[in-house]
Amino acid sequence: MVIAVFLLAYNHGWRPKPEPLIDYLIALPLLQALYCAGKHLQRGFTRLTVEGGKLRYESGILSRSTRTMEIGKVQDVRVDQSVGQRIFGIGNLTLETAGETSRLTIAGIDQPQQAADHILELAHQAGERR
Repeated sequence: MVIAVFLLAYNHGWRPKPEPLIDYLIALPLLQALYCAGKHLQRGFTRLTVEGGKLRYESGILSRSTRTMEIGKVQDVRVDQSVGQRIFGIGNLTLETAGETSRLTIAGIDQPQQAADHILELAHQAGERR
């Protein structure tokens, strides 16, 4: 944002003839800020809860999508992290369950390895109760 303000001041205040290229360069940090704000808002409307032997994943801002699965049917939990995600302590969590052909991938969650370990522990406990 500081760069955008500097370029705007340089192009329209300090130069006698503004250059259109600098106006486009100003838009880049602003577009990046809008993209980050949108991702942050989307993350705020995504929820993963485990209670009563069920795992529920809810996502969506205007329209809502909910997926519920029995915690005892979870067979595989995978954590994927890119370099950037590792720096910020976030990652993608993929759950596979028995009897279903699809996977549930949850993108950009905080502390994904701790979440995966907790889900596997709960799945193991649910399996022992059966």
